[in-house]
Amino acid sequence: MPATVPGAFDLTGQAALVTGSSSELGIGFASARLLGQLGASVMVTGTTDRVVERADELQREGIAAASHIADLFDPEAARGLVEATEAAFGKLDILVNNAGLASVHSPEQPNPLIAMTDDEWSLALRRNLDSAFHVTRAALPGMVERGYGRIVNVASTAGILTAYTGDVGYHTAKAAMLGMTRSVAVDYAATGITCNVVLPGWIATAAQLPSEVAQGNATPVGRSATAAEVATGIAFLAAPGASYVTGTTLVIDGGNAID
Repeated sequence: MPATVPGAFDLTGQAALVTGSSSELGIGFASARLLGQLGASVMVTGTTDRVVERADELQREGIAAASHIADLFDPEAARGLVEATEAAFGKLDILVNNAGLASVHSPEQPNPLIAMTDDEWSLALRRNLDSAFHVTRAALPGMVERGYGRIVNVASTAGILTAYTGDVGYHTAKAAMLGMTRSVAVDYAATGITCNVVLPGWIATAAQLPSEVAQGNATPVGRSATAAEVATGIAFLAAPGASYVTGTTLVIDGGNAID
């Protein structure tokens, strides 16, 4: 850890788990890398063996990293992921709930409430809410026992601050993450655990659609954010110095919600 990093941001000796971190261009992997650069040991996870490549990449950069494949739709798999993290690093200090799908439907193929099937509704909630619930529930007991924890949920401006047409399931799931965040924050504030939510706007990732690129270009900043820019906000909320920040939202959208 460089001597220039203030103690408030120094993650040396801490262990982090970042879900949804198998894409080399995604928010999850950018967050894992930055947490590692600040000194944390990092568990990366996803549903395919791409996570092994991500862990290898971090290790080549001098970051202590491990990988674990898990389908977080399954509560037992989520529990196994947390156990694997604790087995690899001895504990779990930082949880970043990034797993989810940017959108189930595109603007070119809208799916408003009147057209949504029961299965599509259930899938949207499972993809973007249940995974965070399952992993958080598994991680909390260890954090409570140790009297320390940082939980950062990655939601979206969509459903909380803004909305676009034709994706009611996604908007609902992301809005629900705010309620879950606030509940965890007040329930566990006295135990040394903070829980906050990051709200990205339009982000330049491998999954970004052409219509979303255009929306990003229309923000006050004039472009979509990079995954690394979102990771910076996540790292702040995960830092030791953010001990008095809990139950809050950090908007990373280039001013789009106020334009």
